[in-house]
Formats: sequence, C-alpha cells, structure tokens
Amino acid sequence: MHMKKYVLFVFSLFITPSLFLAQNTNDWQTYYEKSNYLRTPRYAETIEYCKRLAAASPWVHYASFGKSPQGRDLPLVIISNDRAFTPAGAAKTKKAVILIQSGIHAGEIDGKDASLMLMRDIAITKTKARLLDHAIILFVPIFSVDGHERWSKYNRINQDGPEEMGWRVTANNLNLNRDYMKADAPEMRAMLELFAAWLPDFYVDCHVTDGIDFQYNVTFATEVFQNIDPDVAKWIAGTYVPEMTSQVEQSGNLIAPYMGMREDNDLSKGFNFGAATPRFSTGYGAAQNRPSLLIETHVYKSYKTRVTATYDVLNATIGIVNTNADALRALVRRADERTTAAASAGTYIPLQFSMSDQSEPIIFRGWKTTRAVSPVTGEMMTYYSHDTANVTVPYFDHPIVTDSVRLPAYYLIPQEWSHVIDVLRYHHIAMRRLKAAVTLPIETYQLSEPAWSNKPYEGRHTVNFKTTPVRQDRTFETGTYIVPTGQRTAKIIAYLLEPKGPDSFVSWGCFDAIFEHKEYFEDGVMEAMAKHMMEKDPSLQYEFETKIKTDSSFAKNAHERLNFFYIRTPYADRSIGMYPIVRYSGKLRL
Repeated sequence: MHMKKYVLFVFSLFITPSLFLAQNTNDWQTYYEKSNYLRTPRYAETIEYCKRLAAASPWVHYASFGKSPQGRDLPLVIISNDRAFTPAGAAKTKKAVILIQSGIHAGEIDGKDASLMLMRDIAITKTKARLLDHAIILFVPIFSVDGHERWSKYNRINQDGPEEMGWRVTANNLNLNRDYMKADAPEMRAMLELFAAWLPDFYVDCHVTDGIDFQYNVTFATEVFQNIDPDVAKWIAGTYVPEMTSQVEQSGNLIAPYMGMREDNDLSKGFNFGAATPRFSTGYGAAQNRPSLLIETHVYKSYKTRVTATYDVLNATIGIVNTNADALRALVRRADERTTAAASAGTYIPLQFSMSDQSEPIIFRGWKTTRAVSPVTGEMMTYYSHDTANVTVPYFDHPIVTDSVRLPAYYLIPQEWSHVIDVLRYHHIAMRRLKAAVTLPIETYQLSEPAWSNKPYEGRHTVNFKTTPVRQDRTFETGTYIVPTGQRTAKIIAYLLEPKGPDSFVSWGCFDAIFEHKEYFEDGVMEAMAKHMMEKDPSLQYEFETKIKTDSSFAKNAHERLNFFYIRTPYADRSIGMYPIVRYSGKLRL
C-alpha cells in the first residue's frame, strides 16, 4: 500500500468512531432538542420517532397497548438488550421491569421528551446502555393521547413552556390520575391490563406541579406508609430515596419531597405529605406492592430545566433499580406472598388515613416574599422575588390509620351487578361462580344517611354514608360471583369492595340505586293503618307522641309522621341501603 494511503487508513481507524458517533447523535436529535429546547412534538411525530428507534435497534420494540376514545393507539416502547419483549420473555431474564409513563396529564409533558432522549441514549448512542444490564424498561411516552392532541399554547396558564402542549384530561373530560380504581376511561382500562400483564417491579409517573414558587427544580413522592408492604417501604426509604436524591443533586438539580402547604399563604404552618389513595398512580402502585415514584418538576422553571431534571431522575432511578435488581425483585415477590396470605393470617387492611401532629423541621428553599392587598382581588396576595430565602418549617409526614378492615376469606357478588364484575376483571382479579344455590351465614353492611356531592367529580357524584355491620343468613343463587381474597390483588379487592374505602365502588356512586325507595304508601291508607297500629299497641302510640313533642322537624313533616309507622309494617322495603356484596369466611366447595 502506498505510504500516504496507509497513513490515511490508519488515521481513519482513530477518527471514524468519534465522527460516526457525532453524526449518529445529530441524526437522532429529538424534536425538542432541535427546537432549542422550546417545543415538544405532536403525537404523530412522537410515534414516528419511537418507530425509528425500533427500526434502528434490536433492543427496541414498538407496540400499542390499547386505543383511546378517539381511536388513537396508546404507544408503548419496550427496551431490552435480551429482546425480551413479552412478559413471559422478561420473566426468563430475571431482570427487573420498570414502567415509566408520561403524559397522564398531557399538558405536563416533560417526561415524554426526557424519555425520548433517554431511549436514544440507551439504544442508539449507547451512552446509557448500562441501564439495561439488569433491567427491562417499558416507556409509555404519552398516556392521555387524546388530551395530548387538544393542542394549544394556552393550555397551561401557569407553566413556563413548552410553546404549545396538550390538555390536562381525556377526550371524555376524565382525569386519568383519579381513575386507577373505578377505571371509567378506556385508556385506564388498557393501562391496568398492561400493568397486570407485566407486573413491573418499579412504577414511575411523570408530572409538572403547580402551587407555590420555590428554588427546587423537581419534587417527588413515594409511598412509604402503612399502605405499602413494610419491607418494600423500608427499601424505598432506606435505599432508593437517599441514592436517587444524591445523584439528582449531583447532576445539578435542587430536589425535595413533594410538599403541600397546610395552610394557604402561611408558610410557618409547614407542609403535609401523606399516604396517597389508590385512585392515584403512586397509591395504586402501593396497593400492588410496587415501589412507585411521582416526579413533579416545577411549573415556573424553564422547559429545558424541567426536562433535564426529569431525565436526571429517570436516569438515577433506572440505575438504582439495576444495582438492586435481585433484591428488589425478591422484595416485591415476598410482598405479594404476604398479601396472598393476608386473609388466612387475619391481616387488617388500612382503608382511611389522617395526618398526625408529628413533624420534623426541614429547611425549605424558597424565595423572599411580600404580602400586599391586590388591587384586582381586594385580598392579601403573596408576591415572590427571586432572592433566596431558606427557612426552617415543620414537615408533617406521619399519617396514621383511622379505619381498617380484616379481610374475609371471600366476597360474594350477585351476578346482576355486572358493571362491578367488569371493573374487577380490568384489575385481573380472579373470580369464580357458584354452580348451585347455597345459604350462608354472612357479614355485610347497612348503609344509611347517604349524602351526595353537590357537583360532579370525575364524571360522578361521590357519596358519603354511615355503615352499620349486619350479620344474617342469605341465599345466593347459581351464578353468584365469588372473589377469594387469597390472591396478590387482595388490597385492590378490599379497596373496591369495602364501602368505607375512599375509592370503593359505593363511594364512587356505583351502588346509588340501593338507596332508592321503589314502593310508596298512599297517605290515606297509611293514616288508617297508623291509627289501627296505635290502638293495638299503646307503647307505640306513646313513642310516636313523645317524638312529636321532642322533634320539631318531625312534628311538622306529615310524610315522616306516616313513615314512622310504615317502616314498622311488613310492607317496608328492608333492602334499602343494604349493601349487596357480602363477606364470608367459612369454607366453600367451588
């Protein structure tokens, strides 16, 4: 070979990889990066980029996990260096599975752009290829796809970028991050199917928070209270949170736990952080015995700052799961086993929490503020400067259980309540059916004094009520559904079927019909019967007359005076307010 050509050939061996990497990186810039970090891609552009990733790398698989009400595919990108693109294939690798979703609120879209860059850095440039050493990652770049395409620069009045974005809720005007239990939205039903099929070992949900202004780029929430398995909680609090926050801070971000002010406009009262109910992503993850992370970048920070912070949190999280993959997988499997055995062990499931008075002082990194009367509102308003103000405030993060329930061996559901059965199926709860009628001694509840919300909430009028335990013998017909609690979804079962649960079917208005009267008395008929009843029973007459004297509202209400006697007749409907789902802890031949 000619000496000049030889020298050029040798030189090319040294420069080609770096030149190729530079060219590769430029070819794979995301829409967000090309826009100088100001814009985010539309749905079609996002899907196109995901499909390009899948075409370019054997580690990437693109799929749809469902359809939206407007007919859009719900995108899913699976990344695995073992090409384990199914739950069965993933199980064989014995790697940890991480599910990362973005755009559950499609105007809060930082997670999508962070995820697109991270997928590229893992599978194309491979600068983050190590993240697949012990993990398989499921990315949902946009969850609320119809909300994402309700596109405008005016969708998030408080938010600093991107220039245009999607809307908070779905095409049906439902907030997906309130829908994990009732599962009204088709998108959520698809997510529950995805979750149950893969059973991720770690669940991440990306958001942007509103609220007070402060120095932090990002805040986060995880469940470490009595709503999650204690060993999983110990790993989150003792291993994950310290390592994640340290790495994210080293990347240049100020980070803090999620903070909700105890009293508006009074920082001295401090902040609350309690247990999330299972209608939320983190609460649902806890009910499934899975560590879950809520990422909340700060609405007043620039879009580039927020996307970078999200990227840093995701990078740190996946790295920590990689390092602890075997230990984490063992923890969640043992938690599942304990939940499966909960009923036979006499375990109580917490249903309701309240915040205790216990707190710790924290240093809150905020801004100096002034208070003045607004010429617009006529009230005192808080005005923020950008002068730092680090103040010590109390942080209340010790919720206590205020109500709990001991699991029965079974719940029995009459087959006519089919809409309840459908939702249980979305949660992959195992059920059987009676093959012959049977009479059993059961426990249930009498629900009384229902009070519905004045305004709809997530498409429903929620209801509060009083509960009275009832024991009785009841006959169940062939076809009755039987829900054994000896399964890993036992907490989900209790949260849905126990009326006092904050996300129970009853609380969400799924059993409103049981509170309705369907037969009525005519006043003349009932008045004659009341006279006869008092003639036969002087003690009843005395009780009636005493109530008239002591209860003025009763005395003035003719219908209630007649109803006093009606409910004491054999004609009264005893099923009003009687909860049709029952608890049974005996043996059943199935």
